[in-house]
Amino acid sequence: MAWMAFKMLGCLALLMFGMKSMSEALQKMAGPQLRHVLGTMTTNRFTGMLTGMFVTASVQSSTATTLMTVSFVNAGLLTLVQAISIILGAHIGTTVTAWIMSLGFSFNIANFVYPAFFVGIILVYMNKKRVLGEFLFGVGFLFLGLTTLKETGFTIVQDPDASASISSFFANFSDPNFFNSLFFLVMGTVLTLCVQSSAAIMAITMILCSTGVLHIDQGIMLVLGENIGTTITANIVALSANTQARRAALAHFTINVIGVIWVVIVLKWFLAAVCHVVGYDLSIHPGDEGYAANLAKISVVLASFHSAFNVSNTFLQIWFIKFIEKFVCRVIKPKTTEEEEDSRLHFISSGLMGTPELSLLEAHKEIILFANRTQKMFRMVPDLLEMKEENDFVKLFARIEKYEGISDNMEIEIANYLNQVAEGRLSPESKVTIQSMLREISEIESIGDACYNMARAINRKFKSKDDFNEEQYSRIKHIMALCDKAMTHMIAVIADEPQADANRTLNIEHEINDYRKLLKGKNVEDIESQKYSYQMGVHYMDVVNDCEKLGDYVVNVVEAHVNKKLEN
Repeated sequence: MAWMAFKMLGCLALLMFGMKSMSEALQKMAGPQLRHVLGTMTTNRFTGMLTGMFVTASVQSSTATTLMTVSFVNAGLLTLVQAISIILGAHIGTTVTAWIMSLGFSFNIANFVYPAFFVGIILVYMNKKRVLGEFLFGVGFLFLGLTTLKETGFTIVQDPDASASISSFFANFSDPNFFNSLFFLVMGTVLTLCVQSSAAIMAITMILCSTGVLHIDQGIMLVLGENIGTTITANIVALSANTQARRAALAHFTINVIGVIWVVIVLKWFLAAVCHVVGYDLSIHPGDEGYAANLAKISVVLASFHSAFNVSNTFLQIWFIKFIEKFVCRVIKPKTTEEEEDSRLHFISSGLMGTPELSLLEAHKEIILFANRTQKMFRMVPDLLEMKEENDFVKLFARIEKYEGISDNMEIEIANYLNQVAEGRLSPESKVTIQSMLREISEIESIGDACYNMARAINRKFKSKDDFNEEQYSRIKHIMALCDKAMTHMIAVIADEPQADANRTLNIEHEINDYRKLLKGKNVEDIESQKYSYQMGVHYMDVVNDCEKLGDYVVNVVEAHVNKKLEN
């Protein structure tokens, strides 16, 4: 008995691995197209719903679609209303998975498994078709796991001792009362949360119902619990995301909970209607004539119920998207101050995306934010230059120092995330992109160091109790304005704005270099003519030289992004 239990767990693992491999391969094949679809085909609630349905049916994973949607909300690519409409559509798309499970129980699909493996291994060794080969392997493992799981389940049930034990356990909850229904609802939720796969729990539910161990009413409650359990994954992942992403995840949970509540109220009539359409007779009991033929239809009943429920729930709640949005916004309030928000990552967190290819989008958005924060830090430096009161000066200098620490932490966290992404199976283009991104964040962190060095030079000047003259102030402000212009253009380039020309950054950097050479010569002349002291000249040129270094780092960031050496 113990051996059979381990065999069943192994079959379940094989099924889950097959589903995961198939889903990942589909996402790799359609990654850029999925990003385009999610970003552009959500003009209203109905197109958003169709988008969610299409994407989920394509990747065979509502969890992947939901995580993708939450990530896009996190990255500012989708509004909350668009996300809710996509999530509603995902509920319809995920019903395809249940029909795949039903197919495995209705027909002998084992004969198709080994040809899929054979063709798959050939394609894997053909580099251009590798992903298609991985997809076929995923399909093969999925159907092999499903077939073996079904056979193992039937073998266990045919064992008199095992069958008696299982039947007696479920017999304790056979009465159709509220608490027994709640038990199976919670069981479906917890099991789905534990194994992170509603497809796997659906397969187990079909086995238990198909063998007659579990009554159809109990199986239906497990299916409803699976619908809730699959929403919790997105909520766990979104805990470290921004406010809008957490709201999108909560909306996913809310939609399914509301759906379960209304369908439980009308379950008697709803299930009877589904069984009538399928041709399943609820009045036939064990021992009655035609029981075996009736029992053979039960996997189709479960798949049909799952589809009917999700389609009905979607078309009922699509009219109330605005109310769902208001509810989740009221539950999840905006948090933290602006400076506290600047101290954390916004767009990426470990595990937010299930597919490495799609994770690069979040990393790209985080790098743009990193660059914006660094520019924000730089713009504090001219203000520091103007400070005359010691208390105000110390506060602003401490703030710049804090941002320098934030810059260091962001570089490390983004780099760690990119290294985790790089551990996955990537296309050659994505590997090059990761290398470019790692160089970008290193150079952006160097910009932060240059800003901090400017602040330190100004701090040394402030402590000396001497001051720059008006001409020095004017020249420093001019070179800083050029640096700010260069950074603004750099951000436009890494954000892939259409009008941004990478070579324009090099032109600005040449202006900074030429102006720095001019100031270097002027500084020697001004010290000789005793316009200011030698020490003031040192502080002055420290600021100017750091501005010139900042310009070099800006060019390096742009070169890393466009992945070529800029020429002028």
